[in-house]
Amino acid sequence: MTTQTQRDGLTQHIDKLMPKLSEWNQVIWHYAETAWREYRSARFYVDLLREHGFNVEEGSAGMPTAFCATWSNGSGPTLGGYAEYDAVPGNCQAADVVKRPRDNLSPWAGGHTDPHSALGMGSLGGFLAMQALMKEQGITGTLKFFGEPAEKVRGSKPIHAAHGYYDDLDAAISFHPFYMLPLCNTTRWDTHCGAAYGVIYTFVCDSPETWMTRGTHSPIAASHASARAPGANDAVTQMYTNAKALREHVLASGLNWSMNEVILNAGQATADNLAAQMSQIQYFIRVSTVEQAEHVVRGLDHIAESVAKLTHCRVERHWVAKSRPGLPNHSLAALTYANLERVGPPALGEEAIELARKIQTGLGMTPMEKPFLADIETLRTPQDAERELRQILPPNQTHFTSDDYTEYSWHAPTVRLYVGRPALAPRDDGGAYPDWVMNALGGLAPCIDPMIETAAKTVGLTLLDLFQKPGALEEAQAEFQKRTGGGIGGDKWLAPLCDYEPPINFRWPEYVTTPRGENEWVIPASSECFKAPRGQ
Repeated sequence: MTTQTQRDGLTQHIDKLMPKLSEWNQVIWHYAETAWREYRSARFYVDLLREHGFNVEEGSAGMPTAFCATWSNGSGPTLGGYAEYDAVPGNCQAADVVKRPRDNLSPWAGGHTDPHSALGMGSLGGFLAMQALMKEQGITGTLKFFGEPAEKVRGSKPIHAAHGYYDDLDAAISFHPFYMLPLCNTTRWDTHCGAAYGVIYTFVCDSPETWMTRGTHSPIAASHASARAPGANDAVTQMYTNAKALREHVLASGLNWSMNEVILNAGQATADNLAAQMSQIQYFIRVSTVEQAEHVVRGLDHIAESVAKLTHCRVERHWVAKSRPGLPNHSLAALTYANLERVGPPALGEEAIELARKIQTGLGMTPMEKPFLADIETLRTPQDAERELRQILPPNQTHFTSDDYTEYSWHAPTVRLYVGRPALAPRDDGGAYPDWVMNALGGLAPCIDPMIETAAKTVGLTLLDLFQKPGALEEAQAEFQKRTGGGIGGDKWLAPLCDYEPPINFRWPEYVTTPRGENEWVIPASSECFKAPRGQ
């Protein structure tokens, strides 16, 4: 039976941990390493967990920046959670009240937008506090804590799932900072994140000399006297424009879905007169169901094959992600929300308020008495959040937005917890704040620490209930069995979709060391880029 003494003991452990959690968050926030290249961030977590007695497998499932950490205190349930730590290219904002990149870095370097730095610390704090309480009170069971890189491309979790890392979990807790209303200070109810597919098309022009040849053609493929092969650059631009033009012919209008693209390779940047040999474009597809994702990829395949013929190239397709849609668990969602109610929403203090007012002043605004969005300090029941969310969705849409925590939900009862992160109140003139503002707030300790504390206490108390509260885990597992038609392998269960190797060898953005210096970004810095007009 979970007692108030145990709850008090757990939250006291987090109170003691908070200076360290704040410090650790700053470390990861300033590393700001992007997907598949989070080397220092993963190393930091691995060393930290080993210091706390966890047995840590590095490079789990063949991913260099992933890990699986386990700590056991005897027989009992195995409860899972995770840290993410990938940042986003092009968001290199300093922890400051003005727009500027972090010191000595390009403005195009990585930065934390969600921020995943605080996501990891909020979850880790709950697990470390639970570990301490288990040692003190002889609570038995196992804690399993994962390092999940590359969430921004739904990277690691489909791969971990396919390799069986989640199969021994009895329940899992997923925490994320709030990123949209009404999903703030609540847990997801029915409408979970949808399926997401990531795919790269590589166009290769490896026989440019055979383009429209005649018996008298020049033996030099790049001869100025000959028509040259279109090549890979033409292929990738044709792919880009045709996928845009034909988008509405892939899925019917009226469906809430998205497809984004990015061009990865610039290998021909210093060749002025050769047909480009290789180009790559990545598509990321966010839809409600796996069937819709498969259909979109079939459409992209058709376009890619046609483009390859047109541009004298061959095309290869590579998978980045195949992520399943989420499976609800009302029992665990209700249990976690009850603990969020016990903890209460984040409370932003005077120091945070003053920092927010300085940002508003710098933007040319009159600083507000209450500068933060009221929702950040307000609870919202899962049922209320669900009703609000459904108002913007078609009645037949089963899932919305995208995140690969959904992989856990097919292997064990899983809750999705959202806690308010600092965001400013709406401007009086109806305008939008520049995007750097929320990024900066995520790096200012007085602003972001209340979210970390709230999350850590909620995660920790939920772990405690799953270990100690009679019937809590059993109820969540019974619901999981029903929804999957018998658990893992059941007749309603959706198996892992990952049938590819970890996509770690593509040209992902990263920090590099060159003769120009250490920690250079793949796009070099330019002092002119640091200058921004007032209010931007």
